Amino acid sequence: MKKILLAILSTALALGLFSCSAKSDKKVAAAKNNSLNIMIEVEVESLDPQIATDGTSFEVIADFTDGLKQLAADGSVIDALCADEQVSADGKTYTFKIRDDANWSNGDPVTADDFVFGWHRAVDPATASEYAYMMSDIGQLKNAAAIEAGKMSVDQLGVKAIDKKTLQVQLEVPVSYFDQLLYFPTYYPVNEAFYKKCGNTYATSASTLLSNGAFIVTDYQPAATSFKLVKNPKYYNASKISLDGLNYQVIKDSQQALLSYQNGDLDIIQLSGDQVDQVKGDPEFKSVGAGYLWYLSPNVAKYHELANLNMRKAITFALDRETIVRSVVKDGSTASFAPVPSDFAKNQKGEDFTLSQTEFADVCAFDKAKALDFYNKAKKELKKSSFEFEMIVDDTEIQQNVAAVIKEELESTLPGLKLNLRVEPKKQRVQDLQDGTFCIGLTRWGPDYADPMTYLGMWVTNNDNNYGLWSNAEYDKLVAECSSGDLCTDLVGRWAAMKKAEKIVMDECVIMPLYQQANADMIKSNVTGIEFHPVALNRVYKNTVKNAK
Repeated sequence: MKKILLAILSTALALGLFSCSAKSDKKVAAAKNNSLNIMIEVEVESLDPQIATDGTSFEVIADFTDGLKQLAADGSVIDALCADEQVSADGKTYTFKIRDDANWSNGDPVTADDFVFGWHRAVDPATASEYAYMMSDIGQLKNAAAIEAGKMSVDQLGVKAIDKKTLQVQLEVPVSYFDQLLYFPTYYPVNEAFYKKCGNTYATSASTLLSNGAFIVTDYQPAATSFKLVKNPKYYNASKISLDGLNYQVIKDSQQALLSYQNGDLDIIQLSGDQVDQVKGDPEFKSVGAGYLWYLSPNVAKYHELANLNMRKAITFALDRETIVRSVVKDGSTASFAPVPSDFAKNQKGEDFTLSQTEFADVCAFDKAKALDFYNKAKKELKKSSFEFEMIVDDTEIQQNVAAVIKEELESTLPGLKLNLRVEPKKQRVQDLQDGTFCIGLTRWGPDYADPMTYLGMWVTNNDNNYGLWSNAEYDKLVAECSSGDLCTDLVGRWAAMKKAEKIVMDECVIMPLYQQANADMIKSNVTGIEFHPVALNRVYKNTVKNAK
């Protein structure tokens, strides 16, 4: 009997302990579940702020790095590492005081020298930064253009540390949107001692990354399909960061993403196509304007058939953009017939730069008859009756579907034209565009700052993002007048000049606009405060809260 009673008591005690342990484990699991689980469609290309070129990389870099400025929830520009800003009367000299409580995750203070070193890297030809033009053509930093051309040394750039916490910046001309540039990763600081210690491995792993922002990267490898960040306890604003961390997962198939979301493995995902139809009535569904413009870029420098204007016009008139957004993309994206998106940039009167998507209907529309007419003219001029082109496409599900429709439309409307598709990871696609090793590119551009020049500046002769290597002297002159000439301070004249430049781009069919992207997001109901922006940093998580369910 004693043995039986002892056994019962022992079992009861064990069950009680197990019950307490289980409850404790659940509490611990709940506590650890305050990290946001995020889907991204493509791998991160680079976490080096002066090397990165894509929106996904920019988002992650901004998770763990602050610049002088940041975006507020309403899209306005507010201070980040900047504690004070003074601008000279002529608008060409800026003096910034850096926060005393701004530190790197290794304990080093963030100094003015960190900005000087980062900006030197951006313009140094040895860095080969694709975004160096943000310092010269766009930011108009003193001597930046000459340095990028190899005519001056980097120490002659118009930026210097007055003392440890005071940064002085000199511009060639006044730039009305200069503060907007300072939240862009190319303008982020880099700790020189840490960078030199890492050498060629800088920004390639968690141990070769340093944070001064809200989160710290704890798990990352190049081309990783998943990686993690945790809250930075040394962040100056750590008390206002609610999340414990960020867990990223690359998922290129939207059906797989939806299943992961429904299983509770992800808190935010992006969908497209048929998956959007499945969830449109769900209260957790949200369509968010992303700011990206998708378009076709023809390589006019290497393919004489595409250098033919009538051929380019034939292609653009053969594209049924409305069918693409309604039947393929289905995420709220809208057809585009202009090189600058609607509802993006406004003048001092509040007028949209792109007043109407029919503004260029005479050179960009869906019209099979016109497409065939231009095609026949091209055939006569090129003395050929058949053509074979290749288009490079991202390996994501949605872009392959869009490309398949484009192929069908061109081949059915333009007899004798064959379009082959080359599917590549995004990183390779971008590299091929930059190297010029492509015929036609299905690509996109996201605005870096809220001014039409973020688009128009791409097609200047020899700009790194002028993939087709198109060149037009009149266009270059107009853009130069708006960026560094007399029109810099003439807002009305500058606006008119940019409209003239835009017309040249469309008349010459430099690109074939397709659609303005919207993201079809699913966001868990217990998650609030994710900030969405159409400019530069599309998603920001500093004010995000994930409540327990």
